[in-house]
Amino acid sequence: MDEMRVKRGIVIKDDWPGYNLDLFTYPEHYHDDIENVYIPHGVIMNRIERLARYVMEDFEDSKIMVLCVLKGGYKFCADLVEFIKVLGCSSNRYLETQVEFIRLKSYLNDQSTEDLHIIGSSDLSFLRGKAIVDTGKTMKALLKHVETFEPKMVKVAGLLVKRLSNMTESLTDYVGFEIPNRFVVGYALDYNEYFRDLNHICVISKTGKMKYKI
Repeated sequence: MDEMRVKRGIVIKDDWPGYNLDLFTYPEHYHDDIENVYIPHGVIMNRIERLARYVMEDFEDSKIMVLCVLKGGYKFCADLVEFIKVLGCSSNRYLETQVEFIRLKSYLNDQSTEDLHIIGSSDLSFLRGKAIVDTGKTMKALLKHVETFEPKMVKVAGLLVKRLSNMTESLTDYVGFEIPNRFVVGYALDYNEYFRDLNHICVISKTGKMKYKI
């Protein structure tokens, strides 16, 4: 199979209905707020382990800087780094990882805004000369900002990449899943700070959008 196609991620088709909620456990207070389980937690974890193997194979440096984009990327980042550590311990090559954090806000309700807000310090001078794996989701503006600090190399890891009609190129080097343009929550992805406590990635319902809308 073509390597680029594999690294493109698992492609979820537009007509994928997801799994019935009754097949999984989840916080009961979200029962009416989600339509289905779109990607189960076990599948997420297995895919992240595979992404960790790609990172191990691609980086010749014995040390990388992982820049985690908060808040939605924290679980993905933590699990990716943990798999890199486990894989390194079980092989003859250990990839040392250092983790830094940056917090971005680009959504209001379920709509992505044009403005990218860096919350907290925007000084990323610690990236200078480093090899970086960025685990964020709002890439174009962030990459432009990161490049001003002259890192040695930048790679982007994304758990989810949305398939859009106007998408000309992917900025993500390691993709977990390519999904339709649907608003999903869970596994630290939120809707106005709700649903981060879901282990699975789920599709939010109309009821959920109305209940938690601001």
